[in-house]
Amino acid sequence: MFSRQFFRVGARLVGSRRLVSSGIPPTKRHRSTRALKVIAGLGIGGTILYNTSDSFKHGVLMVERIGVVTVATARCFKLYKNTLDAQYDTEEIRAAALKVTHLKAATITLHALEKNGGIYIKLGQHLTALTYLLPPEWTNTMIPLQQECPQSSMEEIQQLFQRDMGVSIEDYFSEFDPEPVGVASLAQVHIARLKETNEKVAVKIQHPSLQQFVPLDVFLTNTVFELMYKFFPEYPLTWLGDEMQNLIYTELDFTKEAQNAMATQEYFAKYKDSTALRIPSIKSAEHRILIMEYVGGARLDDLKYMNDHNIDASKVSACLSHIFNNMIFTPGVGVHCDPHGGNLAIRSVANGTGNGTNSHNFEIILYDHGLYRQIPLQMRRDYSHFWLAVLDNDIPNMKKYAKRFAGIEGEQKFKIFACAITGRDPENSLNYDITKPRTKDEMLNIHTQLNEDGILEDLMDILSSMPRIVLLILKTNDLTRNLDEGLNNPLGPERTFLIMANYCARTVYEEQNELVSLTSTKYSFKWLWGKLDNWIWYQRRLSSLYIYDWIMTIKNFKAKLSL
Repeated sequence: MFSRQFFRVGARLVGSRRLVSSGIPPTKRHRSTRALKVIAGLGIGGTILYNTSDSFKHGVLMVERIGVVTVATARCFKLYKNTLDAQYDTEEIRAAALKVTHLKAATITLHALEKNGGIYIKLGQHLTALTYLLPPEWTNTMIPLQQECPQSSMEEIQQLFQRDMGVSIEDYFSEFDPEPVGVASLAQVHIARLKETNEKVAVKIQHPSLQQFVPLDVFLTNTVFELMYKFFPEYPLTWLGDEMQNLIYTELDFTKEAQNAMATQEYFAKYKDSTALRIPSIKSAEHRILIMEYVGGARLDDLKYMNDHNIDASKVSACLSHIFNNMIFTPGVGVHCDPHGGNLAIRSVANGTGNGTNSHNFEIILYDHGLYRQIPLQMRRDYSHFWLAVLDNDIPNMKKYAKRFAGIEGEQKFKIFACAITGRDPENSLNYDITKPRTKDEMLNIHTQLNEDGILEDLMDILSSMPRIVLLILKTNDLTRNLDEGLNNPLGPERTFLIMANYCARTVYEEQNELVSLTSTKYSFKWLWGKLDNWIWYQRRLSSLYIYDWIMTIKNFKAKLSL
């Protein structure tokens, strides 16, 4: 940066020779020449300091990062202020103007996030996932941040590895591909081969620049959201800044990721048949370096790969649903906090030859175990009651349990929350029909209604006040729903919904059994009757879900025959 400025100053110096023959008095010429010498000296000195002093360079880069955020924030604020303060003849014209502003502001923000990199890329990825909150102009604009992240140089990687491991890359590995196979916001992954065992491994190395800039970037992010709240109090997004601040330091400690990966691998080893889940084994873990078994695969939405390897999309969808519902509804099991398409892959295996007791001809690989959350037991139970009420179209119980597990009160907020959690428009969310897939028109209707007066403000208020763990549940719902649609699952969303309903029924059954044990003496008549009554309820619920499943399967079979 200083080099570029120096050359610009040099260009001006060359042009300054005109002063000599311009008729300017000698005194003024002398002053001008002296000033130019000072500027040139500062430019040369700054360039030398920038390239030789780490602390000076760090200070310059900090100022530059602050400038990028400040300018982008000011430009976006001005855009929205001008649009929101303007007068419009109709609501349609206002909505159209707001869409244009959304796109302009999102583009400005994208360029700022790309320029600063690091956790700003992470922030953009969070924004992409907020499809139930932000307009499509924002979420679609941020999509490139899921695939294109700034890459650290091989020189930086070598220095970090030597510093943290106490040994060079050449001494630790017999092979090390300098070109990363994946670059994310916080780290990049290289393929290598261990010198000791000749085993092929994936080496996840944190971007070296993060250590020096994360505190500043977290502060700037929170400042921007606080300013947004000050100028636009009806759109509170401070919760997003708080969420990043609370989690980023945990995510940057790769020893925590290793612990999460090993615990998840151990737990799901007994569920291979229902999940086909593969967690790469951990070989070594340091604070900024993670070495794990190399397990490659195709993207989970790569339909061509699945067709080429005779992988049944409906089975993939079912396994995916089992993975995340098992995490959400099983007490003591952590929930993966970053469930997006980039952290999931699929690979073909011969039937029964996968790692463990996998009867499928594929494995679903789950990466990036940096963040896990534990859902409180009572929240799991209330959430289960809520979804069973959705299945039964029991609106009073939907309201009751929405209040208990998410703190939702009021008719308007309840309707908005029902839309967000089911991914359906108001009409379909309160009259849920699992046989009816979500259409493009319905998605358009959802975004159109978000722009209506008061709706978006209420949604922002809901999200800012609800427990953070509920936001994770919403995000996980979105993942399975969107991947289902991307897989073109022939059984539609109803199969994944029925799988979730089974977990809900089991959770409620266990809760009711626990209540019987707490309120009656073991083996007494009251205890026996309570246990029997609960078992009958559970079997009736499972039977109804089983019948639903058969109906869906038959409908799908008939649809195939008619093609």
